Amino acid sequence: MKQSLKFAAAAAIFLVGAGTAPAQTPARTSAKAPARIEGKPNLNGIWQAMGGANWDLEPHSAAPAPKGSNLLGAIGAIPAGLGVVEGGEIPYLPAAVALRDANRKNAPTNDPEAACYLPGIPRATYMNHPFQIVQGGNSDMLFVYEYHSANRAIEMKPVEVPPIDTWMGTSYGAWEGDTLKVVTLAQGPGDVKLPGGKMEPGVTWLDRSGNYLTSTATVTERFTPDGPDRLRYEVTIEDPSVYSRPWKISMPLYRRAEPNAQLLDFNCVPFSEELLYGDLLAEKDKYPRK
Repeated sequence: MKQSLKFAAAAAIFLVGAGTAPAQTPARTSAKAPARIEGKPNLNGIWQAMGGANWDLEPHSAAPAPKGSNLLGAIGAIPAGLGVVEGGEIPYLPAAVALRDANRKNAPTNDPEAACYLPGIPRATYMNHPFQIVQGGNSDMLFVYEYHSANRAIEMKPVEVPPIDTWMGTSYGAWEGDTLKVVTLAQGPGDVKLPGGKMEPGVTWLDRSGNYLTSTATVTERFTPDGPDRLRYEVTIEDPSVYSRPWKISMPLYRRAEPNAQLLDFNCVPFSEELLYGDLLAEKDKYPRK
């Protein structure tokens, strides 16, 4: 195993093993920290997106709470969003629209986020949780996410065909000037359990509105410094089985500026048990132990 991969694995254990980042992890590059590492921009820090992309990548108006959360009133309502898709609309093939519409009809209960499944790329970046970039030179990098303590290694080497599909895919990185380019392949959640126990082939949801990609997608991210505490985040998504052409989203990412900023624990597994296994719990209550 390469030394850089050993670094990534060790960092993953250190940062994610307990579900939180170290308390002393700085949110921003301090005055003493170098602006560049081995000639490349220093991206270390805790970052977060702002806006409504996780609700819906496309422009959308404010709306009532989705089915199943309507008792929350205005607290569960959907905020309006200007959208982050270039051109405003995702170019679905006609045959792919049916699944998007079915996802939308069955949201939020069928959303993988509700079940605490790993979110995939690029959704992990713009969920309403921060994430941390761990950069130690011109070697592999580590991205750690507060949501579900997810993480992924960015292998700084030419793109290869991954051996297996995984929830977060396999990511390959390269520097193009001051831009970190990351290509992610093989995002394949496999069969997923839906509320009520039904199993169906999984796809990676891009937002709470049911937009999605499949395991044949190529996701190309670009992280470009746009000031000392801001990144320009651009993503191109290609999936000929779903879209008529490649399409792009873009948004800013902001470095968290609190002196004590850190990733906190969001182990969402217990929060999803009632949703996923409520039917089994109800059956269990019918037969109490003697």
